Amino acid sequence: MKKFVVVVVAFSMTKRRTAIDANLLIAAWSGRSALFEQALVILEDPERVLIVSDALWLEVMPKTIYHAQIEEGVFYQAVFARAESLTWSTSLVDSAKRLAQSYGLAAMDAIHIAVALAAGADEFISGERPGKPMFRVKEMTTRSLWSIRA
Repeated sequence: MKKFVVVVVAFSMTKRRTAIDANLLIAAWSGRSALFEQALVILEDPERVLIVSDALWLEVMPKTIYHAQIEEGVFYQAVFARAESLTWSTSLVDSAKRLAQSYGLAAMDAIHIAVALAAGADEFISGERPGKPMFRVKEMTTRSLWSIRA
């Protein structure tokens, strides 16, 4: 009787869950920003699940649509189509209020961090420079494009 030894190698099949802000999207679209390459690397990473929200849509889409910036709108829509989207809720806004009060966050920064937390994100990546209050939030790993190298 032959005996076989089975070796199981576990690979992480879990993709990194990354919430993003408007500054990252705008940097990726612009092609001119110093952050352009870093932003594209994040958006195109097949090992990431991007997390977006109604708030992010409101930051980038209305003016793009109003000014008939078709190519820019198509770019943003492609990102939204690939991403997991979280809608606003009363509990999300309440969470944002608590975060804003605890860390001195601006309104949209608080919403974005609350979205990231509610969605179970591993990280939140912003196009803001390090040193802003959002980088003090202890409940979420928050990274800046300014400190990420492509």
